[in-house]
This record gives sequence, structure tokens and C-alpha cells, in this order.
Amino acid sequence: MSHVRFTRHALCLAAMSALVSLAGQAQAAPNISRLTPPSNPLLATAATLARFLPGQKFDLQTTVQPDAGTTIASVSFAVDGSTVATIANNGTTTDQFSGKTSLVKTGLVSGLASNTVVASLRGYANSTPGVHTLTVTATDTAGGTTTKTGNFEVVAITANNGRPAKNIIIMLGDGMGAAHRTAARIVAKGYLQGKAQNLLAMDTFPYTGMVMTASLNSIVTDSAPGMSNYVNGNKGQNNQEGVFPDDTSAAFDNPRIEYLSEYLHRLKGTSLGVVTTADVFDATPAANAVHTSARGNGTGIVDQFLDDSSLTGLKVLMGGGRKWFLPKNASQTAGTDNSQHTFNATPAGLGSSANGSARATASDYVLPSDIVAGWNASAGAIDNNRDLIADFKSAGFAYASDNTALQSAGTPDKLLGLFSLSNMNVAFDKINGRRGVSTIVNDYGFPDQPMLDEMTTAALNVLNKNNTNGFVLMVEGSSIDKQAHLMDSDRWILETIEFDRAIQKAKDFATANPDTVVIVTADHECSGAAIIGASTVTAATLQSLASGGDQSTAARRDAVVGTYDNAKFPKYSIQADGFPLTTDIDGKVLIGYGANADRYETWLSNAQPTQDSQQPFYGASPLNAYPGNPNVRNSNNGVTSGTTAEGASPYVGYLVVGQVPADQATHTATDIPLSAYGRGASLFTGVFDNTDVFFKLGQIAIGGAK
Repeated sequence: MSHVRFTRHALCLAAMSALVSLAGQAQAAPNISRLTPPSNPLLATAATLARFLPGQKFDLQTTVQPDAGTTIASVSFAVDGSTVATIANNGTTTDQFSGKTSLVKTGLVSGLASNTVVASLRGYANSTPGVHTLTVTATDTAGGTTTKTGNFEVVAITANNGRPAKNIIIMLGDGMGAAHRTAARIVAKGYLQGKAQNLLAMDTFPYTGMVMTASLNSIVTDSAPGMSNYVNGNKGQNNQEGVFPDDTSAAFDNPRIEYLSEYLHRLKGTSLGVVTTADVFDATPAANAVHTSARGNGTGIVDQFLDDSSLTGLKVLMGGGRKWFLPKNASQTAGTDNSQHTFNATPAGLGSSANGSARATASDYVLPSDIVAGWNASAGAIDNNRDLIADFKSAGFAYASDNTALQSAGTPDKLLGLFSLSNMNVAFDKINGRRGVSTIVNDYGFPDQPMLDEMTTAALNVLNKNNTNGFVLMVEGSSIDKQAHLMDSDRWILETIEFDRAIQKAKDFATANPDTVVIVTADHECSGAAIIGASTVTAATLQSLASGGDQSTAARRDAVVGTYDNAKFPKYSIQADGFPLTTDIDGKVLIGYGANADRYETWLSNAQPTQDSQQPFYGASPLNAYPGNPNVRNSNNGVTSGTTAEGASPYVGYLVVGQVPADQATHTATDIPLSAYGRGASLFTGVFDNTDVFFKLGQIAIGGAK
């Protein structure tokens, strides 16, 4: 009996052990580590995170990490309980989305489990307003199954709510906060007895609200999501444009979100115009038409502008950035017509073989087949020697290489303007070049650059030509931000004035075409700029101090900075071109910074701009003699000795210790103003998120506004 009892006991233990083992196997299942679109983790108490207009396209994606020793057999996506696609291990699906799905197993970011897959369904859309449940189910080869649930919202458009706007104009002052606007008004319009003597164009817009600018992953956004949040309605991650983050290492395969330009072009046949004073590959212009997780991949970005122009309706692209359009191995001769790949003048110090091209394999793109199928997108190609200017011309674009060509171009059906190799020169230097008191624009090799209002007028003329279906135009005053980063107060103030003159052109157009809405805003605030007050001394005194007078902070700051009553009312002499004769006046306005790096301050304008490392030849003479950064500008070793091209000796300032590391001021999380004019402008009041702007514009363009 004891032997029988022992045998039965052993059998029981063995059976229990087997059951535990089986239970362990049953519990082992894949781990779904990412579900896209992202959902708000506080679903019970907060609004949905991902929102879309009815029928707006976006990608569904998930990252699935299998249990050790298994692989993923299939991944299914379901919306509101109904399966929309099941993707097998070989990446295929047999439903209506055949060819628009993928199961990617290679090229993933580090840190994921072995055999991890990224499953995607491209170009999904839902037209039913309301909150929808998104469910993904993953099954592995051992039979383990895992389900994860999120949600997204389709935001209703109110029909017959008034006449729809035909045209949308977005005036984007990069980095422009309230202080930037105020400083431009003080300089350009003046104050007397507490009253502004006139208003900026943006001040005359009848409705103004405040915009919250955070990105998907930070309270402080960069320009990529700062712009794209406005025009696709969803939070983007810093450095990414028109996409959600994913777990692949490729820059151009992230889950896409349809832009306003793409959405309205697909629904209404609208056209797109993109105008900037930056390099056209830069974050703000690109974040209206290009989908990438790497805002710095210039070759692929500019290629995609043209390659996917059938999706956006692109008709106008103007700014700097010729370096991305030039074949890598093409020769270039200054002053001759070499397929219009010329410098407008020969920058000193350039070798005869230099062509300025920045095209590179590493920044180019080829899209996976599921994106091509799901979005009707161009597949792309790696081509360092692509002649992109010639390709734009073949696509029907007229090309302007300088302002003279722009003014003589008339009103073509399509227009490409590339006025410098990278970022255009700023208004301070362009205006002084036109006045004959500066050679800065010559040093860069492009002395005949247009002003932003001239570019805006040309863009409006082209977009309004045979304008049956309307257009979306984005105009960026880009170097408000770039010069605020450099804490070059005089330059960003003039950038804001230049931007406001372009705003006047947009307002004039909307007045003449009342089926237009114009918004003026920024993607974020830059530098924590603040108007401290004004100088209590003359410009001559400032120059004397900066030329080697008393170097103490007491002399440079305490005896100069006038606050409260001592600030009085600075008075600038505004010329016929709309800009001050000089910014170095007696009692000039003084700017401080809340997010500043170390800098040497003289309170005077800087004769030379700080070096721009995006310029292909910034390391060659004469650009390499410009101040390297604000840490050395106006210091003992900040600029070359002797007399500069502007006829002023280099100055020496006192050290202002900053709050942030590195050598530039940073963006801030401060809310920024948005002002609106025209059809539907009354929707833009109160405090709202930057993604809300997209849905307001969608309502105005599709459902109408009273």
C-alpha cells in the first residue's frame, strides 16, 4: 500500500508540474510595446490624443516583441471591434488593404527583443465622427496571443455653417513671441505719451488667441512639430515632420499623418505654396508637405517636395537651399548660365571647382512599397547627381535665381525660387546691401535677394492664377528664430518688421478676396526675449564704451540700462523702404533674454552676422572671419581685428552669463499669440492647443464659417 501511495503521490506531483509548465507556456505571449496612433494614457479622465478630420488619412502601426524562442505569426488591426487588416508573418494580407501593409523585421532600433516586428497598415481613413476604439492582436508561433487597445477621434465638421473659405494663408513667424511683436512695433511705429503711433499689420487683425505649443515628447517644441501640429492636427515628436514616432531606424518610413495641403488637395483640388527666408529643407517649410522623422535629411526632403507634389498640389516653393538642388558632381561657374546653377556673384575664397552641392546618399530616401501603395506616394531614389532644378522645370515650374529674375518672371503657372545656397541673408543685411552700406550679401555670393513681401506677392499672384479650387499658402519669417537663438537683437527685430510687411500683403489679398482666411502665429517662442527698457546714453557713448572704455559691468550695464521711467520712448527714423535708418540710436530699445547662453553684450548692432554653419562655404574666407557664436562675438577674440566691411571697428562687450548650456539661446515653452483675419477668423480666440488650429481651419475650409 505504501508503494501504491508513493506511486500515486509521484504521479500527482508530475501531473501538477506538467500543468504548471503548460500554464507557464500559455501565459507566455507577445508584448505589444507601441500602438500608433498614440492614445492618451488617462483615457478615463482625459480627451483622446490622436484626432483626425473626417476621411483624413493616417497609418496604423504597432511594435510587437515576441516571447523568447518564438516568432510573430500574425498581427491584426481592428477598429470598433471590426477587423480592418490581418498581416501574416510574410507581411501579406488578403483583405482590401492588400499591398498597403507590412511586417518589418529588420532595420529596427536597438534595445528590442530578438524577432521583434513592426506591423503597419498604410493610408487608413475613417469618416465617422466620434471616438473609435483601436485594437491590435498579435499571435506568436507558440499560440500565444496578446491584445492592446487604444483609441482615436474623428472630429466632426459642422456642415452649412456659413461660406467655406477658398484660400488659407498661414503666416508663420518662427520663434516669434509677444516680445518680438512688441519690439518690432516700438522700432517700426514708435510710441509717444504711452500710445503706439501706428500699428503693425498683424496688430490690425481683429481676433487674437493664445496657443499652447508643446510637442508630443516635451513641453519645449522644436520647429518640426511646432509647424506640423498646426497642419495635421496631431502632436509630433521633436525633429519629426508629418509622422508619428516608430521603432524603425529609417528616416522616411514612419507612420504618416495627412497634411492640410494633402487633405484639401485630395478633397477640393487646392494648390500649395511654401515661402520661407530659410533653406527650403528647413523644419517649418518641410513640415507642410514632407513626411520624415529626421528634419535634417535635406536631400530626401527637397526631393519629396517635387516627387509628391501630386499629393500636395505644390505650385510655389521659394526660399534658400539651392545646395540641395545642385548635382553633386556638376561643375559651376559663377556669372554664367549653367542650367541656372550659378552663384549670382563670386564669393571670395571659393575655388573654381566648388559648386555648393550638399546632396548626399545618407540624407536621401527610398520608400517601402506599403507607403507607396497606401499613399500613392513616389517611391523615391538615391541620387546624389539628381539635377533637381531641371526636374522642377520639367514639371512646369518657372525658376527664379534672384530678385531680378523673380520680378521679371511674370505670373507663371508654377514657380520655384532659390535665392541662396542655404538660409537667405537676413533683412538687416539685405536692406543694408540695397542701401549700399554693407557687403554682407556679396560675401555670401547672392547680392540680389528678394525681401519677404516681394516673395509673398509673387506667390499670391501664382496661386491666385486660374484659382478655381483655392490654395493653402504658408509664409515663414524664419530668422526671427535664428537670430533670437544668436541673441542678435537688432537682426531679429528687423526680421519681424520684414515679416510684418509680408503680412500686409496677405491682408491686402484677403481684403480683395474675402473667401480667404489669414492667420499670423509662431511655432514657438525663442530665447525668452524680453523688452527690458531703453538705453539712457547716446549711441556715441555706447560705441565709446564698446571700443575700449570702462569694461566694468557698472559702466556697461548699470549706467546704460534704463528701466521704468528711464526707458522713455525710443525714436527710430524709418525710411521709405520701411526699415530704420539705423538701429543704433540714442536711447535705443534694449532686449534681454530668459533662455540665453553666455554672450558678450555691447547693446550695439553687430556689423557682421554670426556664422551660419548651414552655409556650404562658411569655413572659407570671408565668412570664416565672422563671429563664430555669441560666446565669442564682441569678445577680445570674437571677430577679426581691424576694420570690417561696414567701416566699424570690432567692439568688445561685457559678459552676460546665461541660463542654458552651449552657445545659443533656446526655445521656450511660453504660449504664443495667434491673430486671425478674414473668413472664420472669429474661431481663433481664447487659449487653445496648436493642434486645434488644424481643426478650426478644416471647419472653415470644408464646413464654412459665418
